[in-house]
Amino acid sequence: MTVNHFAELTIQVPFYDLDPMSIVWHGNYVKYFEKVRCKLLSQINYDYCEMRDSGYIWPIIDMRLKYINSATFGQELRCVATLSEYENRLKINYEIFCKKTQKRMTKGYTIQVAVNIKSQEMQLVSPDVLLRKLGVKNEQG
Repeated sequence: MTVNHFAELTIQVPFYDLDPMSIVWHGNYVKYFEKVRCKLLSQINYDYCEMRDSGYIWPIIDMRLKYINSATFGQELRCVATLSEYENRLKINYEIFCKKTQKRMTKGYTIQVAVNIKSQEMQLVSPDVLLRKLGVKNEQG
């Protein structure tokens, strides 16, 4: 099912994110995904602390990144996260653009599943708490 939840933020590439070739080291894009994912989860009032408090952890079980262009020191990046699936799992799509030129730098996705903290069992459907946070289910049912 498609939903319309997204978040956006700007990151200015710091010097310490560069590799010896003076471009952003490939692993740092995962960090940029995490930053915009945290903003998205906060916007729906279900950040990592709220997940834990609701009795679930949401580990990432799959991630894909496609590197398209290289980012460099000082470049401003527009990072976008869009929630594309929420039934049975969370799938979040990411795009990172050069803020100045709008050239796409990187894209990818993550998939997270709910795990009951007490039983340590993976849930086969998304917990009601997530559906309520997304506004697709009301408090009564």
